[in-house]
Amino acid sequence: QVQLVESGGGLVQPGGSLRLSCAASGSIFSIRTMGWYRQAPGQLRELVAAITSGGNTRYADSAKGRFTISRDNAKNTVYLQMNSLKPEDTAVYYCNALISGVSDPAALKSTWGQGTQVTVSS
Repeated sequence: QVQLVESGGGLVQPGGSLRLSCAASGSIFSIRTMGWYRQAPGQLRELVAAITSGGNTRYADSAKGRFTISRDNAKNTVYLQMNSLKPEDTAVYYCNALISGVSDPAALKSTWGQGTQVTVSS
């Protein structure tokens, strides 16, 4: 069974920084695109940033210039460096990855982490 475990959330003042991490574990055959989503209270879950296995990235307009997504394929881990944080960045941040397992290498499954709370407040 494959799972994603996030870490790095917390409380930070406006203008501050946080680095989120998400590690995939289990019987993994391959991991394609990995990404970060967020969901604020009463809002839909939205894409923040994504990165392919080859390193191509894309960002939501709200994240451009402030957030950086990266990954370490050897560690099956994706990171989100968040700088210049604003109160409107407050949300639960979820990791997502397209993963195929050893038991069925041809079947890509969208896998979610449990989420980590990010609160930006003075």
